[in-house]
Amino acid sequence: MLIRRGQWPILVVNAVYLAVAGAFYGLRGNHEFLLYIGVIVLFFGLILATNRRVQYPNGVLWGLTVWGVLHMCGGGVPVGRGVLYGQILIPLSKTYPVIRFDQVVHVIGFGVATLMMDHLLRPLLRPDLGRWTALSIVVAMAGLGVGALNEIVEFAAVVLVPETGVGGYVNTSLDLVADLAGAVLAVAYLRIRGWRAPRTAPESADG
Repeated sequence: MLIRRGQWPILVVNAVYLAVAGAFYGLRGNHEFLLYIGVIVLFFGLILATNRRVQYPNGVLWGLTVWGVLHMCGGGVPVGRGVLYGQILIPLSKTYPVIRFDQVVHVIGFGVATLMMDHLLRPLLRPDLGRWTALSIVVAMAGLGVGALNEIVEFAAVVLVPETGVGGYVNTSLDLVADLAGAVLAVAYLRIRGWRAPRTAPESADG
């Protein structure tokens, strides 16, 4: 079975919100978010295909699901003359648009991505490797790498859909700062929880 115990609700929630978002953005001709939906479907397909071997934690999968729902809401829920993504939640600066809903979603999404990177890297590390500082840097940078990939996807959206509302250089930079904040928070969580010794890679079905 590709779906493990306790993961069916995760699959159902993802199928429902992606179907609703696909219909919503499809009827409005929003090609930017249709592209994002395609990317999310691709990544979840990869997770599903490797789920048995990698043994993804359900908590991380729920975190990715929450990120996906927030991402879809951010681009479609109208607030004033704009959408939820553009709303300032906590005005911290008169120069830069912070803290926006967009940046909160980045903190959550790439904090979870950092936890995912930790899970994927564990089988590749020596069991006696105990230098937490070095591990934290590697895991945080891996999470930031996922954030950089997200910015590349957003750039592709700008190229393919010129009317996209992604934003310019300042927006990209603030997104990366939010990604860093999420990665640091994820590493702090791992440290507080107790950084475990590297786990042993699961044996293959063939033994």
